[in-house]
Amino acid sequence: MELTCLHNKFNFPSLPHLSRPFFKNPNHRIFPRKINILFLASASDTVVASSIKELGSKKDDEFGDLKSWMHRNGLPRCKVVLNESTSHDEKHMPVHYVAASEDLRAGDVAFSVPNSLVVTLERVLGNETVAELLTTNKLSELACLALYLMYEKKQGKKSFWYPYIRELDRQRGRGQLAVESPLLWSEEELAYLTGSPTKAEVLERAEGIKREYNELDTVWFMAGSLFQQYPYDIPTEAFPFEIFKQAFVAVQSCVVHLQKVPLAQRFALVPLGPPLLAYRSNCKAMLSAVNGAVELVIDRACKAGEPIVVWCGPQPNSKLLINYGFVDYDNSYDRLVVEAALNTEDPQYQDKRLVVQRNGKLSVQVFHVYAGKEKEAVFDMLPYLRLGHVSDPSEMQSVLSSQGPVCPVSPCMERAVLDQLADYFNRRLAGYITTLNEDESLLSDPNLNPRRRVATELVRLEKKIIHACLQATSELIDELPDHTVSPCPAPYAPLLK
Repeated sequence: MELTCLHNKFNFPSLPHLSRPFFKNPNHRIFPRKINILFLASASDTVVASSIKELGSKKDDEFGDLKSWMHRNGLPRCKVVLNESTSHDEKHMPVHYVAASEDLRAGDVAFSVPNSLVVTLERVLGNETVAELLTTNKLSELACLALYLMYEKKQGKKSFWYPYIRELDRQRGRGQLAVESPLLWSEEELAYLTGSPTKAEVLERAEGIKREYNELDTVWFMAGSLFQQYPYDIPTEAFPFEIFKQAFVAVQSCVVHLQKVPLAQRFALVPLGPPLLAYRSNCKAMLSAVNGAVELVIDRACKAGEPIVVWCGPQPNSKLLINYGFVDYDNSYDRLVVEAALNTEDPQYQDKRLVVQRNGKLSVQVFHVYAGKEKEAVFDMLPYLRLGHVSDPSEMQSVLSSQGPVCPVSPCMERAVLDQLADYFNRRLAGYITTLNEDESLLSDPNLNPRRRVATELVRLEKKIIHACLQATSELIDELPDHTVSPCPAPYAPLLK
């Protein structure tokens, strides 16, 4: 469950009441005129740089805050308020967050947002079009919601959803303690993640967003009523890629994934939801669809004024950073991946492949190393690696005829396996641009750039997992008989990455 706010450049047009589906089969239409790209920078966006705080106060006077707008449009009495938290960047407005308006107990309903104030694909597209779009595997739910918000923002203050969109702009995708997703970082800032697999994930996700952008015109060709309401150019002419990426990242970090609802309702944008709610990995409170509304039942006592927290799902810190711009130190779901693969050049590859499949593994096997369970992960990898090191055909026949994953190996062969594993962990550590001690020193600086800080927090936690794996491997080496020496490297040892 998760959505965030948009950059200053990104303008949200006004939202009509969603009485008609976003898409129908298209009819031939002639558009009144071509909209200049400069129109994307609305008046509010162009003055943000010079007077953002003053501008924010004027808007609040005119429209009231998000919660007031929601009450005027059907939000029942709730037990939360919107409070402010100082921004990391003094040029940006303080961020809002949802806090308890009174002392709450576990099991209390903090708020219940009626479906009339929730944006889902069912409202935007209609059920049939949703199914048709999603089965093409070209456009995701997030891309469709992002496109909808972009056209809505172009309408400005005329939009029914203007107060909600304005709140997303104010948040800038951050949440209380977060920074923007690394999807919006510069190349220089992404270098903070050097050595971390997260950097490759960011680049891969960015490529995926680009592919979705290139498919946006598919939506236009399927659209009917939408473009009667929004007389603008087709998406890729109306919106540059950078604008779409900002919108996509906003939706990605704010969207709520509802359970036990139809396909067209599973992704929802919920005012009072993320990023106004704080995410915690050790929390079990979730936004849920209940009787025509989306409600939040809290799982812990909360004093008046304290932030309301919800569960962010079983996500490792790499996903939390990419999706929401933060890292959770107390994350029992945090993990790294070790990929092991049987050597396809091994003459006994097919026999080994049969053995690993018999034991529930694959010829290219992913091992998850969870924080605090590194030793268990190393033990889980060893049978696979031992099998890969077997080179004698008679030993391989013995393995084939046995039951279970155990390969009888000599102490010398065990040393070769452990040496390969230790070398792999050392190489991963060497790939980072800082050491653990240097990370600690950086984090002790109160003036550290917020993006550098969250990146350092992530790589520090990754290194601690790798160090723990290396320690577990070293302990196993120490348990081998004295003077055990690794033989020459196995000619077809498994590949680790």
